[in-house]
Amino acid sequence: MKRYIIFFLLLILCSGIAAQPLPDSIKTLYKSATTDSERGRLLTRYFDLITNDDSVLSKLLQLKEYFKKVKDPSAEDYVQLSVTRIMARISEYSAALNDLFPLLTRFEQRKDEYGIMVANRHFSYAWYASGDEEKTIYYDKKTLELTLALNDDYELAMAYNNLSSDYSEYGFPDSGFVAGQKALAIARKMNDPLLICKAVSTLGESYIAQKKYEESIPYLREGLQFAYTVSTIDACYILNDFSIIYREKNISDSAIYYGKKAAELSARIKFNRYLVKAYQNIYLAYEKAGPQDSAFRYYKLWISTKDSIYNADKAKQVQAINVREQNRVQAIEQERMELANKIRISILLAGLAILLVFGLFLYRNNRQKQRTNTVLERTLSDLKSTQSQLIQAEKMASLGELTAGIAHEIQNPLNFVNNFSEVSTELLDEMKEELAKGNYDEATAIANDVKENLEKINHHGKRADGIVKGMLQHSRSSSGQKEPTDINALADEYLRLAYHGLRAKDKSFNATLETNYDETIGTINIIPQDIGRVLLNLITNAFYSTNEKKKQGTASYEPTVTITTKKLNGKVQLNVKDNGNGIPQKIADKIFQPFFTTKPTGQGTGLGLSLSYDIVKAHGGELKVETKEGEGAEFVITLPV
Repeated sequence: MKRYIIFFLLLILCSGIAAQPLPDSIKTLYKSATTDSERGRLLTRYFDLITNDDSVLSKLLQLKEYFKKVKDPSAEDYVQLSVTRIMARISEYSAALNDLFPLLTRFEQRKDEYGIMVANRHFSYAWYASGDEEKTIYYDKKTLELTLALNDDYELAMAYNNLSSDYSEYGFPDSGFVAGQKALAIARKMNDPLLICKAVSTLGESYIAQKKYEESIPYLREGLQFAYTVSTIDACYILNDFSIIYREKNISDSAIYYGKKAAELSARIKFNRYLVKAYQNIYLAYEKAGPQDSAFRYYKLWISTKDSIYNADKAKQVQAINVREQNRVQAIEQERMELANKIRISILLAGLAILLVFGLFLYRNNRQKQRTNTVLERTLSDLKSTQSQLIQAEKMASLGELTAGIAHEIQNPLNFVNNFSEVSTELLDEMKEELAKGNYDEATAIANDVKENLEKINHHGKRADGIVKGMLQHSRSSSGQKEPTDINALADEYLRLAYHGLRAKDKSFNATLETNYDETIGTINIIPQDIGRVLLNLITNAFYSTNEKKKQGTASYEPTVTITTKKLNGKVQLNVKDNGNGIPQKIADKIFQPFFTTKPTGQGTGLGLSLSYDIVKAHGGELKVETKEGEGAEFVITLPV
């Protein structure tokens, strides 16, 4: 990154740019601002306005030197933020990411909420340029969350617009359309040309993603009217979109024309990712209509440009950045765990001190035998109560953790309900206006849109209702009463819940799930919540074991968890088998003892298998383990029919 900055600084010196870092109007406002966030907001808006200028990078570097001279490190960091955006645009995304991590740290140290939000938004630009879909959406969602706390309509429109573009490009056009409508509503209210340009172009993209090409054209035309004057970057988007539309409509000459215009503009501002898209659009248009030599020429341009952006060296750089960031996060987590352990030790020492004082008190008053016995009996009662509470807490711990992991699934249908409700309200207002004007056809069309929205609200409402009912059913306390239960359905349900709960917390977790159910079992009398908790403990342990073995990097290893049920000699046998690390024979006899665990400190209490053993025993059954170290373990539950 330093070599680019040095190069452009030399360019500035050679070209003799006048030392006017900010327009007078911006200077006046900047001097009147009282916080880093206020000053940063002014600078960021100014940078958004000059993005259309080909010399924007030289102006930014001049500004950085200016703020360095006047000793304004916060403003210097805001300038560098905008430099990272340009580096991402010209495909120097690894350099941008390298700069963004320390920038974010400095904004966090200053507690500059606006700077933190902008840094996260620029992370999404850099990851988008690198082609990382998951991180692009993650940082745009995080930006929206931070923006909502700032109460800033301009930034809110930008955040919704970026999410709309993500959803449309990555296969979620319905969500893209809803976010785009929110962005456009704010932009129209503010009457801001830049925001309107971005919002209408992303709405056009959402229609293209749904293959509704005619509906997209009015939005794209409106966006293009603004784009050439307020945002050359958005002009690249829109020209490429027109090329796609005309290619799909088999109007190849127009597709080629707009593709070449997009390529010319993208090349001029070094917007490399969209230069690749432009070459691809031209190549596909020529492939449809000919001549084929032109198709081949643009095919080669497409491939060579794409290879220059996503080559092996850049991939290694990004991988190194990922590793470094993971190490940083792990270090933070390690510090958190060490602090938690210190707190636990302090509490333990305090508890021991209390017990010591209590013991001295008993020793001092040992002559009052009757009173002492009363105190001991009360203490014993309290200990039993505490033990019961601890056991109940452990029973609920794994299920509580699971439901917390799955809870985010509820947010998705609720977002749809809220979003389509807001859109329907706006549509009804429009319908009233059209009815007042006598435009009944338009009002009917709007009514149809409202009806579609209500159908979607109903659909997603039922989704949310089903999720909530399922979670309530599995999180409710045990009634203690046995009832006829389909053991196959119970095992299958808890297998699915455990797997998706862990996936919700760790996206990298994967395992093969195998089931072999004996359909002749029918129903058996058990307490379903209690046996469900046993299954949850065993399945979660199996996933943990396979995941730990996967981390060891064993070649061709495929994590697998198998659930088997069968009816034998008037009893039902249920097996939970994994191909993880297994259990060493020297500790196999201890695993059902209370507080015994092989997991690292802070990851297990050692009560899960002990309570599972007690629950099975209380049902008149048996729980045992068969294991071979390094090859896996199999827990066998035997229950009376």
